[in-house]
Amino acid sequence: MASGNPLLRSSNFEGLAIGGERMTINGTIGKTAIMLILVCVSAGWTWLRFDAALAVGGKDAAAAAMAAVAPFLMGGLIAGLVLALVSVFAKRFIAITAPLYAIAEGFVVGGISAIFDLSYPGVVVTAVALTFGVMAVMLFLYSSRIIKVTDKLRMGIVAATGGIMLVYVINMVMGFFGAQIGLINSASPLGIGFSLLVVGIAAFNLLIDFDMIERGAAAGAPRNMEWYGAFGLTVTLVWLYIEILSLLGKLQRR
Repeated sequence: MASGNPLLRSSNFEGLAIGGERMTINGTIGKTAIMLILVCVSAGWTWLRFDAALAVGGKDAAAAAMAAVAPFLMGGLIAGLVLALVSVFAKRFIAITAPLYAIAEGFVVGGISAIFDLSYPGVVVTAVALTFGVMAVMLFLYSSRIIKVTDKLRMGIVAATGGIMLVYVINMVMGFFGAQIGLINSASPLGIGFSLLVVGIAAFNLLIDFDMIERGAAAGAPRNMEWYGAFGLTVTLVWLYIEILSLLGKLQRR
């Protein structure tokens, strides 16, 4: 059975521990909190650099501010990708790579957030509130079993997530040739509908992530897999936040 988040497939937790300390849900929650704090700290530091460059003033202040955070944004993207791959394929290092991944993603989140807030003041606070609000709703729906995570649901979310990732990859490749898929950034009704769809898919990934973490704890996975569960959940939350931020930006442009 597969999670919509490939980092949290049940096969990653099965048969990993026979003895020793075991993975717990509370332990995973605690490590998720640590990772989110690290994301916020590095994001805040990046945003401060953006504001410092912006405060210098001048007609090119906005361009200077973006240039000041660009190395951290791009560096965070690259480092995050490398650390994610290491985390997935070398789980014995997860207690090190997961916190480092959170710091790298914080640079990305901080840079993107600062740029959006410059264009749409206050949008970041709304996006953060909506992200945690969506997480709370999905956790309630999961824990109350209003929505049950079935094999069909898993397969549907895997397919939908893969489709969205494929669209983004195609758009990135098209960008090298000066083209793009219009609806990804468009503020048209179709573009807004696309963003709503992606936000919904990201939200449903949370349901499946909760299920995989619960299954990992029930299967007696080793204690270090708490970091792995926290890592996968952080990936989904960051993705959800960025998609909500993009959606709010589109709504502001209408």
